[in-house]
Amino acid sequence: MIGTWLSILPPVIAIVMVLTTKRVLLSLGAGILSAALLVASFAPVETLTQLGKALIVSFWADGELNTYNIFIMLFILMLGVITALVSLSGGSRAFAEWAVTRIQTRRSAKLLTMILGIAIFVDDYFNALAVGQIARPITDRHKISRAKLAYFIDSTSAPICVISPVSSWGAFLIGQLAIILATTATVNYSPIAAFLMMAPMNFYVIATLAMVFFFAWTNIDFFAMKDHEKRAEEKGELFDPEKEIPGQLKDEFPEHSHGRVRDLVAPIVSLVAVTLTSMVITGIRIGGELNIWSIFENMDVPLSLVIGGVAGTLIAIILYASQFKVNKTASTGLIVQAFVSGVKAMMPAVLILILAWSLTHLIDILETGLFLSEVVSKSNIPVAFLPVVLFVLAGLMAFSTGTSWGSFGILLPIAGTIMVNAAPELLLPALSAVLAGAVFGDHCSPISDTTILSSTGAGSNHIDHVSTQLPYALMAAGVATSGYFVLGLTGSIWIGLVAVIIILAALFTVWNVRNSKKAVSVTAE
Repeated sequence: MIGTWLSILPPVIAIVMVLTTKRVLLSLGAGILSAALLVASFAPVETLTQLGKALIVSFWADGELNTYNIFIMLFILMLGVITALVSLSGGSRAFAEWAVTRIQTRRSAKLLTMILGIAIFVDDYFNALAVGQIARPITDRHKISRAKLAYFIDSTSAPICVISPVSSWGAFLIGQLAIILATTATVNYSPIAAFLMMAPMNFYVIATLAMVFFFAWTNIDFFAMKDHEKRAEEKGELFDPEKEIPGQLKDEFPEHSHGRVRDLVAPIVSLVAVTLTSMVITGIRIGGELNIWSIFENMDVPLSLVIGGVAGTLIAIILYASQFKVNKTASTGLIVQAFVSGVKAMMPAVLILILAWSLTHLIDILETGLFLSEVVSKSNIPVAFLPVVLFVLAGLMAFSTGTSWGSFGILLPIAGTIMVNAAPELLLPALSAVLAGAVFGDHCSPISDTTILSSTGAGSNHIDHVSTQLPYALMAAGVATSGYFVLGLTGSIWIGLVAVIIILAALFTVWNVRNSKKAVSVTAE
C-alpha cells in the first residue's frame, strides 16, 4: 500500500472530516488511525505499534529527543504565559489605549499588521507568532476579527519567507538550488542569483501579497470572512466564544490602572531581539564562519525561539513585580496563576500540532508525496506546460501532507531533472512554480503546522482561519495558474507576469465597482 493511490486516503480523510465536522483533534485522529492501518497492512498489533510511534515522534525520533518539535511546543507555551503576564500587568490594555490614539482607523490597523508580516521575514514560525502578539491588541481595539488577523499573518509569513534570501527558507532553498544547478552546465547561474531571479516568477506570492494589500486597504471581504468581519464590526464579537480559541485566556485577572505600554512592548521587543541574536549566534556556531548565507543556513531556529521566549517571560515577570509597591492586587500567587492560565490557553494548539506532526510522519512512511510526483513524471505533458502542472501538483502535495518543505524536498529535484533534460530555459520558472504551489497548498491545508501557528498567533479558531482563508488562497492560485498557463503558451516569463498583473488589476477594479454600487444602494435605501 506504500507509494500507491491508497496513500492519499489518510490526509483526505483528515481534511474532509476537519471541513465537515469542524472538530480538528477528532479529524486528525481519524487520519492518523487510517494511516497506521495502511502502514501496518491492517494487522492489529502492528497498527497499535505504528500509532504509538507516530504519537511519540514529536518528542522522540531517530533514537534521541526531537528537540526541534519540543522547542517549538515550549515556545508556544511560553507565548501563552507571556500573554497572560502582559494581561495581568495591564500591558495589553495600556498598549491598546496608546495605539488607538495613533492608529485611528481599521485600515491603518490592517496595514500595520501587513507591514509587520512583511518586515519580520526571518522565519515563518517566528513571524506567525510574533506578529500576532504585536498586532492583536491593535486589531482587537479596531474590531477586526481574529479570522482576518490570522489571514494577514498566514498570507504574509510564508510568502515573504519563500522569496527572501535572508531567511531560514531562503537558506534552505538556496542549498537545494546549489545541488540542482550543479548537475547542469547549460545554466550559468549561481544559486543565490537563481533564487533572486525566481522571485518575480513566483506568481502565487505576487498574487497573494497584492490581495493582502487590497483587503487591508479596502473594506471588502468575501464568503465566510465577510460574516466574521461584519460580526466583529457591528457586534464587537471578534471570535465565537463557544469555539476553542488558542491563546484565549480563560481566567480573569484583577482589573487595575497601573499597566504601562512598556509592560507589553518590552517583553515582545526582548523576545524578538533575543531570538534574532540567538539565531545569528547559533548560525555562526554551527556554520563555523561569519558569513550571512552560512548563518541563515545553519541557525537553530527552535532553540533560538525558546531562548527568546525565556527572555520575554523573565522581562514580563520583572515588569509585573515592579508593580508590587503601587498595585495592591499584585502578588506572586497571580504570577503562578498566569503561568497556569497561559499554558492552558495554548494547550489546544500544542495538541493539534502533535497530531499534525504524527499524521505527517505516517504520510511520509506511506510515500504520498512520491506517489503524486511520479504521476506527473510518467505523464506525457508538453514541456511548456510543466510549470503550471508543477504548480498544481505542489499545491496538492502540500495540501495533502501539510508541509511545504516536504514538497520542496521531493519536487524540486524532480522538476530540476525534467527541465534540465527537456527545456533548460524553463528551469527557473518550473522551480519557482514548485515553490509557489507548495506555499499555496500549505495555506489551504488544515493539517499544516504554519496554518496552525497562524491561527494560534492570531488567537483565532483554527477551522475559522482555514475556512476564511481558503477562498482567498484559491483566488490567488487561480491568478497564478493563469500566469503559468500564459507562460506556457508564450514561452515568456514577463508576459506571464504581465498577465498576472492585468488579472489582478481587473479583479480589484471589479470588486471596487461592485462594492461602490452596494454602498450607493444601501445609502439610497
